[in-house]
Amino acid sequence: MFSVYSWVLLFQIHISQHSGRLFPDPSGDGGKWLDAHYDPVAGLYTFSSCVDLADLSGDGESRLVAGDLGCGASAMKLKVYRGTALMSESALLDLPSGLVAFFMDLHQPRIPAVAVASGPCIYVYKNLRPYFKFTLPGLEVNALEQDVWQQVREGQIDQLTLKEMLEGIRRKADVPLSVRSLHFLSLETNEMDQFIQLHKQQPIRRQTVITVIGTLKKSTADEDGVSCLVIGTESCDVYVLDPEAFIILSKMSLPSVPTLMDVTGQFDVEFRITVACRNGNIYILRRESDKPKYCIELSSHPVGLVRVAKNVVVGCTDESLQGFTQKGKKLWRTLVPAPITTMASMDLPTRGFQAVLVGLANCEVHLYRDKNLLSSIKTPDAVTSVCFGRYGREDGALIMTTRGGGLMVKILKRTATFDERDSAPGPPPAQSVRLNVPKKTKLYVDQTLRERENGTAMHRAFQMDLSRMRLAAAKAYVKALESSMAPVSSSAAEPLKVNAVVQGLGPSFKLTLNIQNTAAARPVLNLAVSFLYDEKLYRVRTPYLRVPLLVPGLVYPLQTFVECTSDKGVSDIIKVFVLREGRSAPLLTAHINMPVSEGLPLA
Repeated sequence: MFSVYSWVLLFQIHISQHSGRLFPDPSGDGGKWLDAHYDPVAGLYTFSSCVDLADLSGDGESRLVAGDLGCGASAMKLKVYRGTALMSESALLDLPSGLVAFFMDLHQPRIPAVAVASGPCIYVYKNLRPYFKFTLPGLEVNALEQDVWQQVREGQIDQLTLKEMLEGIRRKADVPLSVRSLHFLSLETNEMDQFIQLHKQQPIRRQTVITVIGTLKKSTADEDGVSCLVIGTESCDVYVLDPEAFIILSKMSLPSVPTLMDVTGQFDVEFRITVACRNGNIYILRRESDKPKYCIELSSHPVGLVRVAKNVVVGCTDESLQGFTQKGKKLWRTLVPAPITTMASMDLPTRGFQAVLVGLANCEVHLYRDKNLLSSIKTPDAVTSVCFGRYGREDGALIMTTRGGGLMVKILKRTATFDERDSAPGPPPAQSVRLNVPKKTKLYVDQTLRERENGTAMHRAFQMDLSRMRLAAAKAYVKALESSMAPVSSSAAEPLKVNAVVQGLGPSFKLTLNIQNTAAARPVLNLAVSFLYDEKLYRVRTPYLRVPLLVPGLVYPLQTFVECTSDKGVSDIIKVFVLREGRSAPLLTAHINMPVSEGLPLA
């Protein structure tokens, strides 16, 4: 017999299937998804690490379990949704950093427990009731810090001396300070005495917190097999916990704080733990070692980590999606149109289909298989968490929460197919199309044989011609320097540079000469400018110009007007000489190619 939720869900699916024929698809997903439910005011604020799907009652219907961060410091709750309604909620003592559903024993009926990581503790719920609390072991306390607080307890030092000593310990000690000392250093002077009187009699403890949590199968890979809890901490450690006694089975160390984690394998056989850390690197831990086996260095920090088959897909802050092997070899990289907000895996065992769901800041959710985009879903608001799996009695349910606290449920159509051409790995199909290369002609074959037989002689001839060209260019350059035919002076006494600008359409042109002294600190004076031109074609209004004292580094413009006196539509070159009084040879020369006059000559 169908439950009320099943009838509601079937009705929504029926409406969605028929509404797609009458109205255009607003989600832009190509008709592959059905809109089952959307509640914009659900008040559910969470991330993908705090969302899971599990059959908590043993009746075959999966529920949505979410750790709600709330809007304030006291609104954290553990919420359970059944269908479209909130089934139950329990208050949490601290902000949840992760949530997983796992089987902790072999008892019948097979009902999973829920583990919520919050602060330094893991709260285990069974049958939606508190069952067990696990607290991380304390860390080593700095011996110098203990001695300082002991002196405070005995009244040997005052509050200012305590502050100075703690600051010195924080700068030099290898073991970090406790939370109490760090809190004391952040207080104002008038608040220190009250803080000391309140805490000086209490022992010092240094406690870490949980940053990420996952599950690892104990001995079998069955779907309902017993699983161990895997947790990453702020102290750069990874712990594997026994599912029944909650003792530490294994401890591994990382170079940085873990932020994202993916676990595969069995603890008693072989396992791999892929961890993305706060330093921007990805480390891979294996069973036989307590240190990372492989390291993947990224160009930007990771924001999402998903395992697809034997590969790892990483989303980065530079708006890119990258694929790596288990040993860290980079396979591919593709860009996304907006910053990545969340990622999750999409696994359909009945179809043998695996892909990656990527939530973007531009209110879209993209579905990728390798580097190929298979589907795109538009959402009313930016998505903060994505979860795909069995919800209710539907195997292909996509559950999303939005930045505004909304809850959205979509169902993959049973007839939905994805383009196999795009999903196939490797080069694009256009790369396999053969080019229409023409056949080799007899002339091409003869030329190839000639080059093969006379290759040495042809190379020598080419080198000889190249050397002759270089020699001719060098001779021309030396001649231009010796005869001052270049626009740059070669004299160390008068290092000058000149360029000319011609303005106008004709027959009257404006000629501007820009002269610059390129010396470091020596001015140049007693210079003049003269023009050489064809008097039948041009008339220069001021053919001789006096140049003022040239200060190093400044550009001095000299202007005159040139009039074209010919109506034949021809042009010529005007030579500009920069002269020095008392010398017959010019310091430098510039050739100006005059444009053709487009106007009538002046009478």
